[in-house]
Amino acid sequence: MKIEVTRLNEDYHFRAANENGTTLDMDASPEIGGQNRGMRPMQVLLAGLGGCSSIDVISILNKQKQPIRDLRVTIDGERAADQVPSLFTRIHVHFALTGNLDEEKVRKAIALTLDKYCSVAKILEKTAVITHSFTLLQEQPA
Repeated sequence: MKIEVTRLNEDYHFRAANENGTTLDMDASPEIGGQNRGMRPMQVLLAGLGGCSSIDVISILNKQKQPIRDLRVTIDGERAADQVPSLFTRIHVHFALTGNLDEEKVRKAIALTLDKYCSVAKILEKTAVITHSFTLLQEQPA
């Protein structure tokens, strides 16, 4: 795995690119001179947790023949106040799933994902308490 980060302006706007050419823009907060041209690096970490855990949840539910139609994840992170570095101390991950899903299988899939399979969660749990919840949403009629 290789990522290249390139500075795009004279301030704090950067673009990260992987080997396939997929990009992600990052910027600092306006308080220190950023211009909101991308996510903050710590937001990227939370986004990585959302992506990693979503991939695992979908994979587990697919193996269990659970027909998942949609998945949205909301992540709230709290960082240590007045510390440098300011690491995450608490993270809550909420999954909203749509489909004809067995509630207990969803519960187990999410627990397995965050407790065992998601590499990003395993890294972040070194400094943060990670909690989770979920909501099963009704499918909209066609």
